[in-house]
Formats: sequence, C-alpha cells, structure tokens
Amino acid sequence: MTSTANRPHVVKDAKGKRPQFYEAPGMDQAMSMILVLANEISVLHDRLDSVERYAKTTGLDLAAGIETLVLDQEALEAREAWRQDFLDRIFYLMRKEAREAAEADTKERFNRTIEEIAEA
Repeated sequence: MTSTANRPHVVKDAKGKRPQFYEAPGMDQAMSMILVLANEISVLHDRLDSVERYAKTTGLDLAAGIETLVLDQEALEAREAWRQDFLDRIFYLMRKEAREAAEADTKERFNRTIEEIAEA
C-alpha cells in the first residue's frame, strides 16, 4: 500500500460550475461543511473504536479507563481552551459578517428607518 506522502499531489476540485441545491444563499456551503465534519467524526469514531479494541487485546481496557477518568483542573481548562478555539474557527465567517453589518449600521440610518416606519 502506498503512503499518502509518496503520492503526487492531485487537484480534487471539480471543473465547471458547482450545482446549487438550496435557494437560500450559503446553504450549499453550510451543507458541504456539515457533511465534511460528519465524515471526520465518523473517521474519529472508527479510529477510537480501533484503539480501544486493540488495547483490549493487549489486556488494557481503555474504554473502562476513559469512563472512570477524572480530569484535573489543568486538563479541564486545556480542553475548554481547545473547544473555544475550535468554535471560534467554525463561526469565524458568521462573526465577521455580523461585525461588518454592525459597523455598516449607523445611528443616522437607524433614525431614518424609524422615520420611514412612522411615515408609513
């Protein structure tokens, strides 16, 4: 079996216009991201299952050890820091768009909108 390090780089992007399945802007991109994440979770699940099964053949019951593991404060804080960084990366574009929208919204625009509503 050839390792991925020995294989030449192959461009995996499809040529031409990408099909659109959803009318709402960004839904196709969001679904693509969700499917990629689901695939990664599936791979992680299989690998962890393999590790637990292999360890059990050597006499080490990792699954039971994981269930009874008590983390210290440093480990809990490290996990939370990783989790926050992960969420920051996931929601980066949403936060960026919200910040840009907030910066574009001015007091004058707000007052003008209120006046337009009052006139209607």
